Amino acid sequence: MAHQKHTKLSKPHNGYFGSNEWSILGTTCSNIQQLANDLSHGLKEKYKIGYVDADHKNAETEQFTHQENSASFQMTYTDKIGYHRFDSRLDYDTYTFRSVFNEMDMVIVNGNHFQAKKQIVVIDPVKEESLSRKLDRLTDVELILFTQAERKFPAYLEKHLSDLTSIPALGFHQTDRILSFLEQKMHQAVPPLYGLVLSGGKSTRMGRDKGQISYHGKPQRLFLADILTQLCEKTFLSVRTIEGEKEEGFPLLADSFYDLGPFGGIASAFRSTPNVAWMVVACDLPLLDLSTLKYLTENRNPSAVATAFNSPWNEFPEPLISIWEPRSYPVLLQFLAQGYSCPRKVLINAPVQLIDVPDGKKLMNVNQPEEYREAMRIIQKK
Repeated sequence: MAHQKHTKLSKPHNGYFGSNEWSILGTTCSNIQQLANDLSHGLKEKYKIGYVDADHKNAETEQFTHQENSASFQMTYTDKIGYHRFDSRLDYDTYTFRSVFNEMDMVIVNGNHFQAKKQIVVIDPVKEESLSRKLDRLTDVELILFTQAERKFPAYLEKHLSDLTSIPALGFHQTDRILSFLEQKMHQAVPPLYGLVLSGGKSTRMGRDKGQISYHGKPQRLFLADILTQLCEKTFLSVRTIEGEKEEGFPLLADSFYDLGPFGGIASAFRSTPNVAWMVVACDLPLLDLSTLKYLTENRNPSAVATAFNSPWNEFPEPLISIWEPRSYPVLLQFLAQGYSCPRKVLINAPVQLIDVPDGKKLMNVNQPEEYREAMRIIQKK
């Protein structure tokens, strides 16, 4: 057996810049820039779109910023009122770009200068020779665009792409149809939803395991897991450790980020499966029901870091009755690196979708014996 030096980790479905990225190549840079601009205008109401290109001017002749004698700065930030501007002389690579573009739903790339995971190839007689020298960049061609009425593939492209005739083809100026194609791809790219019942707390104030309390004829963590199975593709029980735990019909997901409470449970879920969204619920919510969680899924925004309820008690986001999108994983790790392990702090300081809960009583939290007795009185009255 071959020796593996480093721990094998599940990797997000990243490209060079983001998980959903398309390079456009095979035509002039001005054509690519115009098409990218048209596409961004057509999609901006639904998606956050990033664009990657190279400046064709000589960078050495341009000033680093508008300030005099600024060449000594390696990075500057300018608040432009309507937007933010960073100028940097630092080296950027794929790992850095992924972090920078993490919030983008889609990244459009000028393929004449940069690579992307998926490609849109333009057949343009003016740039055919240039395209023939970039065949190594054609790793996953999803769309062909023709600049002329005659739709004829160059021989070198037919040789390079064995499935060329099965790739959708449109006219370069059929913007509406190109937009429809990308919208369909984005719809297909919405991450699947997994469920996670947080049941690894110490229950110090309650004096007994809150996940094992029976409000509805079974342990509460199983009651909630049963609800999640109706909304999620898979459902897991989050526990501190597998040791001493019994299989109860749901797979166990042990903490791999230790002593971090709910934050560790969420981060551990993403570490195990980073390419899905996680619907997270705490095990101490005895009144939480299917209709409330269904409402959460119906208002899910995959473009946000998370979709969460506004707390009816304090108007802060409820991090433990939320849908955390895959893009939240690097955000969680960034907060952890700065010394924060509070999931609510992440939601307060990140772009999230906040919704009001239809019935605030459903989010009643039980941590102490007297709260347990009150919850039982409510349940028994129904």
